[in-house]
Amino acid sequence: MPTVGSRLFGGLDRKRLRAYAPALVLIALCILITIANPNFIEPRNLVRIANSAAVPLTLAMGLTFIILLGSIDLSVEGSLSVAAMVTVLLATNDANANAYGWLAVIAAIAASTLMGFTTGIIQTFLRIPSFMATLGVWFIGLGISVYMLGGSAVRLMDPSIRDLALARFLGLPVAVWVALAAFLIACTVQYYTRLGRHIMAIGGGEDVAELSGINLRRVRIMAFGLAGFFFGVAGVLAAAQLGRSDAVIADGRLFAAVTAVVVGGTALTGGEGGVINTLVGVLIVTVLSNGMILLGVSPYVQQTVQGLMIIAAVALSLDRLRLQIVK
Repeated sequence: MPTVGSRLFGGLDRKRLRAYAPALVLIALCILITIANPNFIEPRNLVRIANSAAVPLTLAMGLTFIILLGSIDLSVEGSLSVAAMVTVLLATNDANANAYGWLAVIAAIAASTLMGFTTGIIQTFLRIPSFMATLGVWFIGLGISVYMLGGSAVRLMDPSIRDLALARFLGLPVAVWVALAAFLIACTVQYYTRLGRHIMAIGGGEDVAELSGINLRRVRIMAFGLAGFFFGVAGVLAAAQLGRSDAVIADGRLFAAVTAVVVGGTALTGGEGGVINTLVGVLIVTVLSNGMILLGVSPYVQQTVQGLMIIAAVALSLDRLRLQIVK
């Protein structure tokens, strides 16, 4: 018969194992793919992985804060589309005579941030579930982007903005350094600011957080605005990497971002996990995708594997002892 001590330490071991599971999975993946194809650890391929992870990492930083609240943000693709559209149409391009340079980048990030604040206001003041509020903003953003682009692709011809993808610093594309800067900002917000602590508190228990004096409405609006900021930065990076903006520039970005956050160990129920978990999750998704390409796996099978990975990650991250009802 198990003693109280064995139950306690058994519970701690399971909790500790669950916390380190994503990192162990990442290490195991790297080893297995390297054994199957040694080209995986070539410097050129590692730089390719880092470059591929830049946009998903920046997007996932914003989404992490919303999931930590216990909510969801489906406006990822709409916000990214708007940011990319604003960047391309205000910088030098092949559709108009604008040439505002880096002011276009600032305007793009500001537009996406404004969309985030608007989403937060809609969600909190109209008391609409985040799922529905952000779904609406997703399609509004996508519609505005397609309308402004006239349904066609517009090329980004500003060389300084294109250098975000083409220029290198210390052997890595500048976009990778921008993504790492976004990660450091997210870490600072989560671990060293009152906003980060309040987001974790609300995700852990909204009623308790409110009784503690936390202004739920203000924190939610700030969190959505923060997410919009990261989506805007990701939109600029996507436009710089592709050298254009069109109706499909954001396709699949939401799925990749949600996968990375969940696989990294951030609980969909909120209050558990964080941006460091998301960094590991982004690396797992990117490494797995790169490995399957190196091994010649069909794209259809790759999507199936990603779907299975989400189910497995959610199953591992849930604390079933706290679940009384599964809706």
